[in-house]
Amino acid sequence: MPFYKTIDSNTVEGCRTIEGLQRLRTLDLPAKTVDATLMLASWNLRELGGSKSGGRELEPLLYIAEIISRFDLVAVQEVRNELDTLERLMGLLGSWWKFLVSDVTAGAAGNRERHAFIYDTRKLRFGGLAGELVPEARKNADGTLGADFAFSRTPYVAGFQAGWFKFTICTQHAYYGDDKPDDPQRVADAAHVARLLGMRRKNADRWANNAILLGDFNVFTAKDETLAAITRAKFELPAGLARQYTNAKLDKPFDQMAFLAPDVQRQVAICKAGVVPYFDHVYRAADWKVYGANTQKAFVEWRTYKMSDHLPIWVELNVDFSDDYLARRLETAVASGEAVKS
Repeated sequence: MPFYKTIDSNTVEGCRTIEGLQRLRTLDLPAKTVDATLMLASWNLRELGGSKSGGRELEPLLYIAEIISRFDLVAVQEVRNELDTLERLMGLLGSWWKFLVSDVTAGAAGNRERHAFIYDTRKLRFGGLAGELVPEARKNADGTLGADFAFSRTPYVAGFQAGWFKFTICTQHAYYGDDKPDDPQRVADAAHVARLLGMRRKNADRWANNAILLGDFNVFTAKDETLAAITRAKFELPAGLARQYTNAKLDKPFDQMAFLAPDVQRQVAICKAGVVPYFDHVYRAADWKVYGANTQKAFVEWRTYKMSDHLPIWVELNVDFSDDYLARRLETAVASGEAVKS
């Protein structure tokens, strides 16, 4: 659980924050375990560190920390170039939480955003692999190097191990572009990141046999070509996230999580998964007068800069493969005639 000692219960804001935290703590999520499972999440935290969020006061940061603390590893999109807010958030989570953060992607399309992984070191070991995913270079006629494709925001890859499960994980915030399905750059973003991750997993020098792709892909519908580009690359989507809306307006499945991971692949269709409906618990639509908003409509937009305009998506994976390993060892021994009857 996060540190609550900074709350001033002698103020209206402090008491309101305590009540909000109490409601968040009733969220129906699987409990974290010491080593049996991995609670994995992805969350586009709107302008984390941006000017429109006003730096985020203690109240929303405590709510965000409370939600993150329910997971072991959270991929975060829309971290801005200023890291002060992220560092304040980490201070609330506690010293056993660490983060990895990418460089900013410059240019209008990149919006000077970063990607981040926030993880609980009691569960996860960072394997030393961290870097941005870039397309292959080609040699031009004049001898210089160039590329046929550029990501709008460069995907970020890291390697972790939780229990028996060693994996690479890649987070991406895909191009939005026009307010419609299947923007060409958005589709290309998804296709290239899935292809590059698949290629790396096949290489003899791969870091891990398991790859996870997750983030804000700005998917408009389940039939979106952006989503199809990921599944064509053999990545599988958790069944529990199907038909789940992940934006605050609850009308788009923007955020996705996909697996090309033999060690857990058979779980993808049956694992527990979902979204976190935090606006049912904090910054509720009915609270607009409490926060001094002029209208409920204005409040509903304002609150997305305190929390986000996206809901976290999550899955629970079993990462204790002990039973399978022991069964395989015994099966091998029996097949070779080396088994000894007890």
